[in-house]
Amino acid sequence: MRKLLLVALLAAPCLVVAGEKKLMHCFVFTPVESATQADWEAFFKATDGLPGKIPGLLRVWYGKLRAPLTIYTTDAETRKKLAAGEKQVTGPVQRLVRQWGVCMEMENEQALKAYADHPAHKAWEQVYFKVREPGTTTFDILGQ
Repeated sequence: MRKLLLVALLAAPCLVVAGEKKLMHCFVFTPVESATQADWEAFFKATDGLPGKIPGLLRVWYGKLRAPLTIYTTDAETRKKLAAGEKQVTGPVQRLVRQWGVCMEMENEQALKAYADHPAHKAWEQVYFKVREPGTTTFDILGQ
């Protein structure tokens, strides 16, 4: 079953219910323009199946973002200058537009660590890589 992604970066903290100690692992990505409907259906099916295959992965949400998320990145030298506290820096900038996202509710941080190396995750990545351009923007929310 398709589930809509209910999270944008600014709204993501709302997913954490007061007192929950779980972890929400989220990432947004740019879709491959040439991905076929069959590629997308395989992605939906594989993503829906993850909670039953990876211990500690409780639920998944995925879908097209309500509004595209634009992210600007720069090269290492420019990042270094910014990190050092320089107020105005000149350097190359790349614009990334993220249009899709996935959030995975996990029992805790240990579940996230186990997920990364799990064979089901490795198999899922092969399907996921067919619908997304290389690179994602990832963030994790820790329940308080």
